[in-house]
Amino acid sequence: MKPSPRSMCDAAADLARKVLSGRVADLRPMPAEAAGAEPRGCLHRYRPPEGVIPTGPPVLFVAPLAAPARCYDLRRGCSLIGHAVARGRRTYLLDPGTPRFADRGPALAAWAERVLPAAIRAVSRDAGGQPVQLVGWCLGGAHSLLAATDPTLPIASVAAVAIPAGPPPAPFPGGLPGMLGDRPEALLRRAFRYADIGGYLRRPHKIVTGFDIAEFLAQEEAVDHFLGMMPAAPGRTAEQVYTAFVRELAPAGDRLEVGGRRARLADVRVPVLLVAGRGDAVAPVAAVRSVARRLTGSPKLRTVAAPGGHLGVLTGPAARTTTWAHLDRWLDEGVLRHGIRAHRREAASV
Repeated sequence: MKPSPRSMCDAAADLARKVLSGRVADLRPMPAEAAGAEPRGCLHRYRPPEGVIPTGPPVLFVAPLAAPARCYDLRRGCSLIGHAVARGRRTYLLDPGTPRFADRGPALAAWAERVLPAAIRAVSRDAGGQPVQLVGWCLGGAHSLLAATDPTLPIASVAAVAIPAGPPPAPFPGGLPGMLGDRPEALLRRAFRYADIGGYLRRPHKIVTGFDIAEFLAQEEAVDHFLGMMPAAPGRTAEQVYTAFVRELAPAGDRLEVGGRRARLADVRVPVLLVAGRGDAVAPVAAVRSVARRLTGSPKLRTVAAPGGHLGVLTGPAARTTTWAHLDRWLDEGVLRHGIRAHRREAASV
């Protein structure tokens, strides 16, 4: 494939902009306002674009502990939150902020017992009493499922993407601590990077000819920015949450401790969508399917596999036409189940 004069000019312009400004990606976050805050979490409400009236059950994106909430808003043009807002959904984000390793025990307990349940109730109130559609990536998906074991919470459904809820893959026989090694933050950052840009690196002819160079540079910058926001030692905190969620899923039993109460995945009584990345070493497809087998109480269960690694399946090169399409269908089905109500905004607080 030979590059055309126009593609060469476009590629040259992209490279010049990169050299002169140091940036190709538009990293501005989607506009939002605080809907509530406390020391261990902040609830954001996203503003719809002009002329768009949000309808249907609210969507709450649950950020994972130990990873930046910007995973849902990576960059303009590749923002899952921006996509949801543009489709007219009432969109919220629960951001735990940067966890401190010193208070990981209290932080995890507060998150499960108080912060996430309070945020779900606040979002429901803010949307006129409608039940909430939860969307969680990585450990955010794990906590969303745990929240759904509480029948008192107004939860309409759960969509969990790349949920690390099974045994580590074969190359990491030492479990998650062995997988993360002596420098967990370095390995975790490399895993996110390779998962997200691998799709581009497997298409060198397009990069060389300039067809994808702007997207490639923008995605690389956005991933750099995302990784730069990672806490100092995310692997240790991730290990804490991972262990707490997975320990009870061994063959000996599937009971978990959530906020001082015993719960089972079979206690989830709402529809559940599980999305697995075909190239995900942290949450392989087989592990995600093992979680699906335990969700015996869910009235509607769907498990799908999409291209990408741990981060790439959520917001990588192919996510817009695969994972996002699955989420759109899932959330639209929720609108049909629960109807469209007039928006009523009330003071929300967590």
